[in-house]
Amino acid sequence: MTTFASGTDTLTRDALTVLQPGFPGTTAPDWLLRRLGEGLASVGLFGRNIASPEQLASLTAQLRAEREDVLVAIDEEGGDVTRLEVRTGSSFPGNNALGAVDDVALTREVAAELGRRLAACGVNLNWAPSADVNSNPSNPVIGVRSFGADPDLVARHTAAYVTGLQSAGVAACTKHFPGHGDTAVDSHHALPRIDARAAVLAARELTPFRAAIDTGTRALMTAHILVPALDPDHPATLSRRILTELLRGELGYDGLIVTDGMEMQAIAGTYGIERGSVLALAAGADAICVGGGLADDETVRRLRDALVLAVRSGELPESRLADAAERVRALARWTRTAATTETGSHAGDDVGLRAARRALGVTDGSTGAGSFTPLTEAPYVVALTPVANIAVGDETPWGVAAELARLLPGTETGSYAGDDAGTAALAAAGPRRIVAVVRDEHRHPWMAAALDTLLAARPDTVIVEMGLPQATPRGALHIATHGAARVCGRAAAEVIVGR
Repeated sequence: MTTFASGTDTLTRDALTVLQPGFPGTTAPDWLLRRLGEGLASVGLFGRNIASPEQLASLTAQLRAEREDVLVAIDEEGGDVTRLEVRTGSSFPGNNALGAVDDVALTREVAAELGRRLAACGVNLNWAPSADVNSNPSNPVIGVRSFGADPDLVARHTAAYVTGLQSAGVAACTKHFPGHGDTAVDSHHALPRIDARAAVLAARELTPFRAAIDTGTRALMTAHILVPALDPDHPATLSRRILTELLRGELGYDGLIVTDGMEMQAIAGTYGIERGSVLALAAGADAICVGGGLADDETVRRLRDALVLAVRSGELPESRLADAAERVRALARWTRTAATTETGSHAGDDVGLRAARRALGVTDGSTGAGSFTPLTEAPYVVALTPVANIAVGDETPWGVAAELARLLPGTETGSYAGDDAGTAALAAAGPRRIVAVVRDEHRHPWMAAALDTLLAARPDTVIVEMGLPQATPRGALHIATHGAARVCGRAAAEVIVGR
């Protein structure tokens, strides 16, 4: 491919402006700072870039020293998907917990406090909230990232989240348009397909996005999914019918359209990231998110050159690229001037824990004399651990063992998976009381079988479900946390010990 090295003319600057790349490390590499000087207007942050709030603030200050109006984006949903607290677990429950409480004022407070923390670190664009209606409980990638399965519930909490986040001066990027909830495939690995009729999509998937648009979400993120009722030939990210005709035209959305990560296999494995980026811009996207797995100068150069070449060959109208770049700059202007509600009387640092406590679903399965008796001696925690999806990652700790160990010193834990998980866990537990922690029991037959084994031998086992609570509650005590954030684990541990 021809390389356009000047980086100074309008066309190459616009091509850089529409990119949202990631990068390695906890300080900005020289190539990134150079690209900011040449026109790059956005960067994306992931767990690899964050060691502490103080380090993050220093990093964003370093970026702004090179470009004052840079958009600093992050994938911080709270709950299971956290980058700010990737090594400890989130201080905020995720969407499913907030949907379970169904208090829109609480959702707004949680989002505002999260936004306040992001703003304090210099982050001004959050790739959240997820507005997906989790209509397929076997969905491998959305699950507890969704507020729930009811479109109206998802809509009102999406609106509340957008309002809260943006009140802190952080732009919301509502995702994944036109809705990723009814998929059985993870788009990180392949291209999912939703075969619902157009009328169903309008009443179900699109309802929360209408609410987000009406509320004034500053950005929307596309989904790498094929929806034949809307466009039989192109995934949403690459579909002019979906992005321009439906989203811009029929729904009247005028903000920034950001693609989901172009390195995800749904695009990279079918079109390639260069070709996919050109098609996405032509379809109506404004910003190309790339960098979750591809985070280097070579990727930025290749994408810039692909866009420039597409304009020069007539495949991508120059006016479309210029319009996309201007939308990026418009969002940057908004973040610099956004009035915040920061008056010193915010919801409080403990709003996430308070929300997690309210989200608990507790079923006392004790039989015979009396109800469940709280634990007073250190138990053995059996973590039945599924493979984490890429959005969540495997860096972030989850469960209740750490919180139980704080409340009941001497608590021990082990992680188990596979057909012999129950037998192995019983042997390791010995005579100690068992607390079994699961994530989406309904999706993992081996996990359900392990619980069968544990309960047959030890009917006093306590079960904590930290995924979607679809399976029938069982055990001496069953706690549904509606998510695996650190605060969800703490709230469950408090119940187990009678606090």
